[in-house]
Amino acid sequence: MLVNASVQSAQISFETLNLINPICRAVHEEKYTLPTPIQKKAIPHLVQGRDLLGCAQTGTGKTAAFALPILQWLEQNSEVAGPKGVRTLILVPTRELAAQISESFRIYGRYLKIKQAVVYGGVRPTLQIRALSRGVDILVATPGRLLDLFNQRQLRLDKVGVLVLDEADRMLDMGFLPDIKKICSAIPSNRQTMLFSATLPSEIVRLSKNFLNDPVKVSVNPPSSTVDKIEQKVLFVDRGNKFALLESILEEDKNFQRVLVFARTKHGANRIAKKLSKLKISTEAIHGNKSQPARLQALEKFRSGKVRVLVATDIASRGLDVNGITHVINYELPKEAESYVHRIGRTARAGAEGIAISLCDAGEKSYLRTIEREIDRPLNVDQYHPFHSQSIASRSNGKKPDVGNFIKSERRRVRNESTFRLRGGSKNASFSRKRLAGKPVSGKKNNIRKTRIS
Repeated sequence: MLVNASVQSAQISFETLNLINPICRAVHEEKYTLPTPIQKKAIPHLVQGRDLLGCAQTGTGKTAAFALPILQWLEQNSEVAGPKGVRTLILVPTRELAAQISESFRIYGRYLKIKQAVVYGGVRPTLQIRALSRGVDILVATPGRLLDLFNQRQLRLDKVGVLVLDEADRMLDMGFLPDIKKICSAIPSNRQTMLFSATLPSEIVRLSKNFLNDPVKVSVNPPSSTVDKIEQKVLFVDRGNKFALLESILEEDKNFQRVLVFARTKHGANRIAKKLSKLKISTEAIHGNKSQPARLQALEKFRSGKVRVLVATDIASRGLDVNGITHVINYELPKEAESYVHRIGRTARAGAEGIAISLCDAGEKSYLRTIEREIDRPLNVDQYHPFHSQSIASRSNGKKPDVGNFIKSERRRVRNESTFRLRGGSKNASFSRKRLAGKPVSGKKNNIRKTRIS
């Protein structure tokens, strides 16, 4: 993904990065003229053939940072891959990311005669094998399916001149390291290698020492900038009231136009999606148990606006690149703080602003504290919603519940509320539309701090 020129300040063009005209032409036709920070830092080294260790998240322009130099290398080095051969290999953790990167290569290389293929699990390999039979310049693949085809002798890796390990941290989390080592052992050692990771834990550093030769280290720092652009808040709620709160948010505020909801498990994602669909809220779910065609169909509906809400698990959402996501809702907080940063990074893309809302129950307070340490700031607490749990909010800072303030808050809520019925099974709840939006309920000054969740 490239970032529009209007949000860039440094006047460095793609031409000044020594990219050939057909590539610059394709990029400009996508209405982008200025490179992002990761592109400005990485491309000059990559066009010179250097190995690179890059720390960058999805949404920073990372794909173009490695795709454009690869396309240029392929154009300037016209070696033939041969039957079943591969000249450039890009390894990624998920099917969705593989498809998106393959599409990016198609767009940026539209004026070049480049043959490419994409292989991943979840679909029959017949068409993938056929695409590989005559050899390809670019292969984007998930490690498991690639290794299966390699063991079946359906492809050769002895012609690979460039290797990219994208989202290496997630591939390690998913247990792909043994597969990656086997794949790398079959690739010529005199290759150019690029490793990209959203974070640089010790495992990634060790991995880079094994696979990279005197790499250039390039880092952009999206977590802080992403956090700055995203309005983040936490809503304390009893676990049994979580879905009712989610429903009230989506029903009441139509500014929640394209919403990504995160669940911790596949079954949880399915359950949330089914319940929202029963409420006539257009919803799809994506997770590892969904077939690849079903996942792509759900993503396309979400991208086109036919579906308002997409419920996802962390792994299924990796590499998710959909513009215009207005809100991210953490229905369940992630156990790892890094996953939180990845989640909320799905909104506020390409210079836009975004809103991230986390529903926190009593069992998730430790996760919240870890997240706040990771982003180096406390999340704003929004207590003006119908299911606010003062006891959880008080205990979140290690304090005992303030019963007096809780009673006062409840009395104030009863006085001010303009009620309406909340749909949802046998549970009915009445609460203030104005309070949900953070507005005073009368023309008088409201001493309560105004907070909106929209």
